Amino acid sequence: MLEVANSLQELSIPMHPSFLWLIIGTSLCLVELVLPTALIAVFLGLAAISIALLVLVFPIPIPLQILLWVIVSGGLAWLSQRFLPKRSAIDFSHTEAQSLTAITPGQAGRVLYEGASWRAKCGDDSSHIVPNQPLHVIGREGTTLLVVPMYQLEEQ
Repeated sequence: MLEVANSLQELSIPMHPSFLWLIIGTSLCLVELVLPTALIAVFLGLAAISIALLVLVFPIPIPLQILLWVIVSGGLAWLSQRFLPKRSAIDFSHTEAQSLTAITPGQAGRVLYEGASWRAKCGDDSSHIVPNQPLHVIGREGTTLLVVPMYQLEEQ
């Protein structure tokens, strides 16, 4: 049994900390492809890759490596807020939509608005909206649009 343990110990390859940081950095950058995190995973990954390069050149203790990673990640996030263009807010001046699903009073459904599917609720608690019905967007609550059927606006 002791011989098996010794042979396994001989097979183990010591991992340089820079290689570990490189694996972490690459993994975090790949996470952004699967789970969009508004580039946070990319910043964490780029910070880890920069620490990998730094550790490859300078022998830095592990607690200091982690502290540097946190500092570099925060710096990259701060720079992104300062220099990357801001996403424009969605303009709700266009008020026409079309129902994709039925929307019953008090319940939410889906509508097609500006080429995208949105969660929507009827702004009038007594109206029942059928699929493919023209709608008017009257507001929103968070990411839920408030809609009424077009015929209601035409009656007024």
